[in-house]
Amino acid sequence: MREPILFPLDLPELAVELGGGTIRRTVHPSGLRILTEHMPAARSVTIGFWVGIGSRDEQAERSDAPGSLGSTHFLEHLLFKGTPRRDAYEIATSFDRIGAEHNALTAKEYTCYYAKVRDADFEQAVDSLADMVANSVLDPAEFENERDVILEELAMAADDLGDVASERFFEEVLAGHPLGRPIGGTPETIRAANRDAVDRHYRDRYDPSTLVVTAAGAVDHDRLVELVLAALNASHEERWHTDTARTPERRARGAEAVAAAPAAASVSATPAAAPNIVKVERPSEQINLLLGAPGFVAGDPRRFAFGMMNSVLGGGMSSRLFQEIREKRGLAYTTYSFGASYSDAGLFGIFAGSAPEKTAQVIELSREELAKLAADGITEEEFERSLGQIAGSSALALEDTETRMGRLARAELGAGELYDLDTSLDRFAAVTQDEIKAVAAHFANAPLTVVAVGDTARSGL
Repeated sequence: MREPILFPLDLPELAVELGGGTIRRTVHPSGLRILTEHMPAARSVTIGFWVGIGSRDEQAERSDAPGSLGSTHFLEHLLFKGTPRRDAYEIATSFDRIGAEHNALTAKEYTCYYAKVRDADFEQAVDSLADMVANSVLDPAEFENERDVILEELAMAADDLGDVASERFFEEVLAGHPLGRPIGGTPETIRAANRDAVDRHYRDRYDPSTLVVTAAGAVDHDRLVELVLAALNASHEERWHTDTARTPERRARGAEAVAAAPAAASVSATPAAAPNIVKVERPSEQINLLLGAPGFVAGDPRRFAFGMMNSVLGGGMSSRLFQEIREKRGLAYTTYSFGASYSDAGLFGIFAGSAPEKTAQVIELSREELAKLAADGITEEEFERSLGQIAGSSALALEDTETRMGRLARAELGAGELYDLDTSLDRFAAVTQDEIKAVAAHFANAPLTVVAVGDTARSGL
């Protein structure tokens, strides 16, 4: 069986031939990591500047950091608002004049600033992204403008029953865990956020040791390394200078020491002791329903069995949930199952949108289908169909440079190993019936949390 590509932090250079292309990785003594996947036929390239800091890393417990919750999301907005070289309009035009698809995202364990451009505009995109990440001035006036923008963004999410259900589901299933906090903050934390706290978060958490730069497509690895190092060393902020150690401790480790930031500290997620039903009343003709339990951490060896089980349970139109709930009974338009995995916690869930009076029946059918999988496993036909679904969807996704760029970053920031398509499919094909049943039983026997958002008074819950 093929083995994954390993990304040890003490290996300065790595090059692997893969599927007609090449994956290369450079780990700089400052801790900066740069990874590329050259795709020979591509005429575009997607570049991402990934900071291994997410919403979970905000210091809610620090009395010396009031107003810091929501800092990660605030920074995602503010880094587009100006540097000593460019104001907000000039940042926008630097991307628009080359037709770039550019954006940023805040997640629970990382933040990313990225652009997809044609190969001829690669250097311009790197320059703009590096300038944003390393040189943001966090202008006070822009800070106040973006406070209002973020509040509008949260208000939009609050009008979406699915978003409300998802946020509340994470909060309940991962109760007390930093991963249970909303990524974007809340209206209260955004109103309470102050520029000094966000600036401190930026200066404390953004530096070469937390930065991973990835690119996929028509990219020259050596040129990317040269451009990124030059841009960081030209920064007006010394903390970004890759030829200068930032702390005495780092200097003591020597010029060849790798100072990459470690993965997030482990925090236990405490499973619910008993089934829990949370009702959020909203005027609506439909209940948005989520039920589930804590899941598996990233890298858990059961993840391949979970992938097969999840595909059969709720992974498509032929899945058991879709067939039983929608096709046979017409109880919902949409229903599916899913998993989310992080460095020290995970989550498993089932979603359905149904009329309030049908909600109880949807919950019962979902439990029944999960219990059947735990008792009987899946059929051979379901196994083959699931394997084909995973293979096909994965292969189609990897046609895109953005997907491959993100795959490199998540492998580097996660377990430090990359499963290419063939290696991954080997693992799925090797899953046994007993492993699938054991995963299903793990969730079927767990106290399930239920979150219902909508006209819950009519649901009978």
